[in-house]
Amino acid sequence: MTDGVDPVETLARTVWGEARGEGRTGMVAVASVIKNRADHPRWWGHNIVSVCTDPYQFSCRNRTDPNYPKLLSVTASDPQYAEALDIAAGVIAGTTPDAVQGATSYYDSRMPIPPSWAVGHTPLCQIGHHLFFGDLA
Repeated sequence: MTDGVDPVETLARTVWGEARGEGRTGMVAVASVIKNRADHPRWWGHNIVSVCTDPYQFSCRNRTDPNYPKLLSVTASDPQYAEALDIAAGVIAGTTPDAVQGATSYYDSRMPIPPSWAVGHTPLCQIGHHLFFGDLA
């Protein structure tokens, strides 16, 4: 627990909100990015909970995002969220290997215009629709 907040649940909700349509492999990839950020604290947060919940890090956590109410109300009866809980537990325990070569950022390749932070950078890998990038700072 981090200040009374369960990091497994926080990670699982974020992974579900960001990548539930990408299957297990895509959800593991997003969880890996979050773990990589937590392992290298910076402006994006200093642990799993802050990396997931600091403003503007993950769109599903933005209060104006249509996913936000769903993110708050999803339960383990949802098969994708149950899988996200399993992934989160494995990533936090260190039993699930990094799936993204140390990447700390990603975006959905279906975006019509890449985010400014990605312009001029080569992705480390692509998993599903997401392009993953290393340390851009």
